[in-house]
Amino acid sequence: MTHRIERPRTASPSGYAVFDTAIGRCGIAWTDDAIVQVQLPCADDAALRARLLRDWPAAVERRPNALALAAIDGVVALLRGEARTLQELPLDLSHVPPFDRRVYERTRAIPPGQTRTYGEIAHALGEPGAARAVGRALGRNPFAPIVPCHRVLAAGGGSGGFSATGGVVTKMKMLAIEGARVNHTPDLFGGD
Repeated sequence: MTHRIERPRTASPSGYAVFDTAIGRCGIAWTDDAIVQVQLPCADDAALRARLLRDWPAAVERRPNALALAAIDGVVALLRGEARTLQELPLDLSHVPPFDRRVYERTRAIPPGQTRTYGEIAHALGEPGAARAVGRALGRNPFAPIVPCHRVLAAGGGSGGFSATGGVVTKMKMLAIEGARVNHTPDLFGGD
């Protein structure tokens, strides 16, 4: 199954900012009424800014508006271990292909500390043979961790991929912060 990748830029961000989290410096771009991108840490601030400006060349670094501040506060809290869903944050999906939108909606419903597989997401979308397409959609996710793609694993509890800097190590760190159990390994006391 193939899904075309179309990324028209209909939104025009009013700004972007870089901020500190427990896993490193992240970035965010926003319009007056929605988040258009969240960027997990890059090698350094210059790379982080370059990544945001690659996708949103007209964006200007500025003080976050109320919506962006709420998103930053939520991301910072989530990445320090607070159980936040961040589902209240509006996302501008105008630049996201329809299949990816469906994947992101389903992924946003995964509670902190829990995981699903690519196949489970595909099945929930009514497309049980689309696990790889789900993985590709999550690999293009412009909203991590608001769309918590780190909570989606390969079949059998394997880590699967992760496109952020640090790859799977970053994914596993984020899951550990949330207290998620991966590979169904027993805890130190033998419980499940």
